[in-house]
Amino acid sequence: MAKGYNYIVIFVTTPSISLARKISKTLISKRLVACSNIVKGVNSIFFWKGRVEDSKECLLIMKSQERLFKKIEKEVRRLHNYEVPEVIAIPIVDGSKPYLDWVKETLV
Repeated sequence: MAKGYNYIVIFVTTPSISLARKISKTLISKRLVACSNIVKGVNSIFFWKGRVEDSKECLLIMKSQERLFKKIEKEVRRLHNYEVPEVIAIPIVDGSKPYLDWVKETLV
């Protein structure tokens, strides 16, 4: 693994494929994320404003670096139509060196 670059995976859910594509393309064009996978047909069950909700969503799985998270979060919040969009990051503890080198070279 390419050590010292604090790689992360960011999860964002959206209500539509069109919004998922818009967020993905914006973040990639600004070189804030190297890659975004869009998973359609995710069933999300969550508690919101006193009720249990059951929604079909798309899940974005994006690869980046921790140093860019605040900028990514700001862009997602600007583009997203949810009052409180999910924007969470988890660390990548290890990975293929060639892939992580590509991630690092792709980002700003």
